Amino acid sequence: MKPSQPRLARTAESEDRLVPLARKAGARDRDAMKRLVVAVGPAMLRVIRTVVGPHVADAEDVLQDASEAFLTALGSFRGQCTVLHFACRVAVFSALAWRRRFVLRAVPIVDDGEMELDEWPADAGVSPAELAIAARRREALEALLDELPPPQAEVLILHCALDFTIDEIAGAVGRPMETVRSRLRLAKRALRERIGGNAELAEILEMRP
Repeated sequence: MKPSQPRLARTAESEDRLVPLARKAGARDRDAMKRLVVAVGPAMLRVIRTVVGPHVADAEDVLQDASEAFLTALGSFRGQCTVLHFACRVAVFSALAWRRRFVLRAVPIVDDGEMELDEWPADAGVSPAELAIAARRREALEALLDELPPPQAEVLILHCALDFTIDEIAGAVGRPMETVRSRLRLAKRALRERIGGNAELAEILEMRP
């Protein structure tokens, strides 16, 4: 599966401009906390919309919960990845938890179907067919997420939807690379089984054997 959003910039921890701000925020400096949330908020919201759907009204509420969780989790941040990758990992976890609450309550996730002007692709050369494929890929992936164990769903989103490398995922989730590879392998196997004989869906998700 190809990323639905531009990949995050690769920044070494020593060059991560957000590290000093994160350290202050982790020490509960209120000004630093506000500035940090403003800095990572747009990326977190894009991640959340990737998981819950681009037009779900609750995305802003999920972002608020994710932001609070991110600030709380800063105490455990050890610089294994960039601050932005860490924030996006928290956003993925929060968005998956939101989806699962709706699934457990058997409440349909409502997409209002409206696209804001700033959501149109910046590349004017993107064709309607490419937009349609991207939308179907996203919808298929969203439906499959609810069937995966949370650790597998998390690495699948980070790798396949956000284009994190295995090394970046390992740093973000605080697990060895082999553990990440194993979770990703199991998630892809589950997707192949879920896809079954649906050749069209397999083509869209690029999950051909």
